[in-house]
Amino acid sequence: MPKKAPAEIGMPLWKIDTPSLILDLDKLESNLDVMAENAANLGVKLRPHAKMHKSADIGQKQISRGAVGLCCQKVSEAEALIDGGIEDILVTNQVVGTNKLKRFAELANRAKIAICVDDSKNIAEINRCAEEQGVQISIFVEVNVGGDRCGVLPGEPVLDLVKDILDASSLSFGGLHAYQGKIQHIRSFEERKSAIDDVCQRVDTTIQLLNSKGISCPTVTGGGTGTWEFEGSSGVFSELQVGSYAFMDADYGRNENIDGKQTSLFEHSLFVYTTVMSVSQKNLVVVDAGLKSLAFDCGMPLVADDDTVNYHRPSDEHGVLDLSNSNRKYELGEKVRLIPGHCDPTVNLHDWYVGLRGEVVEAIWKVTARGAVF
Repeated sequence: MPKKAPAEIGMPLWKIDTPSLILDLDKLESNLDVMAENAANLGVKLRPHAKMHKSADIGQKQISRGAVGLCCQKVSEAEALIDGGIEDILVTNQVVGTNKLKRFAELANRAKIAICVDDSKNIAEINRCAEEQGVQISIFVEVNVGGDRCGVLPGEPVLDLVKDILDASSLSFGGLHAYQGKIQHIRSFEERKSAIDDVCQRVDTTIQLLNSKGISCPTVTGGGTGTWEFEGSSGVFSELQVGSYAFMDADYGRNENIDGKQTSLFEHSLFVYTTVMSVSQKNLVVVDAGLKSLAFDCGMPLVADDDTVNYHRPSDEHGVLDLSNSNRKYELGEKVRLIPGHCDPTVNLHDWYVGLRGEVVEAIWKVTARGAVF
């Protein structure tokens, strides 16, 4: 990580070096407040997903607003977040391999941890590592509710794994993990709701099967920024794993609300700040944020302050702003805010967050778990 951050406390916005991640702190805090209030009103726990922001600082802000802990995806993310003071972590992913699982079990000496499984061999290996450390680990069975990634099918396959967990000496059954990522980006409100209704039916059937065998399910965890209100009001889910709501990238901004409009309770709070580095050609300018500063898997970033300008043609260190449909004129050295298409992988390209109150730098935070992929 570079020793020098792109800004200093008290610096005005225009002096921040680029390309860099900047946060509108007023909008970030509003987003955190709105989700915390809605989760409380729905009567569900909030466990935000830190794979999105990878930040112990932002995680602490979420916990201070009532979150019970954080989610992450990798052991190294959990290690970094626990080092940053986070005390309750659920790894919403399968972790396979003795070395990783030994590291994971060691974390149980420092924090409350839990993990997801979809295989009996994995359960046995986690149990061996937990026994070696003399710790108890909470295990969630991942249910394939239509995402067709990890997880076992609802019903009997879940029951079989739960029995293995209950028979293990150093494991406890934490509940079910039922996240359907594909649904998060269905644009139609009604279609998203219908898809989650199907998820809830599959999960509820599985819970009833467990209950019929005398097994209670302590927690059902899942949900995301695109569907949280459906899981939260379902009576089936008891915990929400929302992540991107804190930043709201361009892709989530395209989801429709109940009125069929692309508006949200949450505002764009994360931007990639970039500098105009060339104005030598007609109807376009070149900025210094390209493939190494932004993720493009969900499309091009938006220009925050001018929807008549389109970003395109990214290369390693360059991006082009197309001005052919705009009357806007850009000057050499002018700085521009871009709204990333997908915030999660964009964050992982940067070492620092620069937090602004108005147009003055108030906070500088490390991206705590940047590069934590193993």
